[in-house]
Amino acid sequence: MSTVFNFSAGPAVLPREVLVEAAADMLDWHGSGMSVMEMSHRGPEFMSIMAAAQKDLRELMAVPDNYQILFLQGGGLAENAIVPMNLLGRKAQPAVIDFIHTGSWTGKSIKEAGKYAQVNVAASSKATGFDRVPARADWALSADPAYVHICSNETIDGVEIGVPPDIAADTNDAPLVADVSSHILSRVIDVSKHGVLFAGAQKNIGPAGLTIVIVRDDLLGHALPICPSAFDWKIVAENGSMYNTPPTYGIYIAGLVFQWLKRQGGVAAMEQRNITKATLLYEYIDNSKLYFNRVAGVDRSRMNVPFFLRDETRNDAFLAGAKQRHLLQLKGHKSVGGMRASIYNAMPIEGVQALISWMQEFESAHR
Repeated sequence: MSTVFNFSAGPAVLPREVLVEAAADMLDWHGSGMSVMEMSHRGPEFMSIMAAAQKDLRELMAVPDNYQILFLQGGGLAENAIVPMNLLGRKAQPAVIDFIHTGSWTGKSIKEAGKYAQVNVAASSKATGFDRVPARADWALSADPAYVHICSNETIDGVEIGVPPDIAADTNDAPLVADVSSHILSRVIDVSKHGVLFAGAQKNIGPAGLTIVIVRDDLLGHALPICPSAFDWKIVAENGSMYNTPPTYGIYIAGLVFQWLKRQGGVAAMEQRNITKATLLYEYIDNSKLYFNRVAGVDRSRMNVPFFLRDETRNDAFLAGAKQRHLLQLKGHKSVGGMRASIYNAMPIEGVQALISWMQEFESAHR
């Protein structure tokens, strides 16, 4: 089969080693005679898979002991409802949730959270087309919010918050909640600076359907009465993510990815690779006369690189030529247009080089 480079934003490319191992295990996992998809989630075989995945993720992200790692269903979008239902019980109602609006995914979170609480958009870059993270000095945070929500990497708009903001002094120690769906495990993240981290697995970890929540112990046990038991973090934690049948195959693939990451040298080593890949692509775009990126340099995502042709009548020709060269899923999100290259952990540098080669060829032919 020809080498294909899949730049999809999610579900996204997985490490080839992981896919090969999963294929070998498909009919018979480790001599058990069963596929992982057939196993009881409470049987010793799957329990060992679950334990290893949780242990490896805790090690990879240096998750402190006073945080729980939960494996849930539903995806990152569903967590936009599950987060407020779990955290609003800490405050007298009606409570306020603060948001830093940096793109499309934060916008979805704001809309969903508004069903459960008053929303304060403390800062937004919407007026400038989500081309940056609003300057910290311009944030109008509430004095005592239930929590402060950020999307630390906007998959659609290509904006990334590299360093967790310090909000404690301005918010009466409100917990920081971060949607890290599209850059989890791509860079070192200080978990201790957050109350909650959550991520859909389908961008940098595994197949769609698995959600990972990392939550500090003191934030458990505050769910609103309307929160379904299967999504009450305290109940899920007490039952080792087994209260409801977990997404077993998604957890299995995630576990293989965690092991693959450890073989690559861990998150710090992967971060250096990602810096190299992103720098290579952005430098070409910035020096091009045909392509451009709208995001301020210091706030550019390493994982999701949107770019545009100065003559958009050539978009279809660019995409058709890319497909002929086995460069797939480069069309930008329908809400913003243009192109987007998602260069997650599993995208090798050869894929970025192949994309740049095609961009150069196309530009030369369309001067």
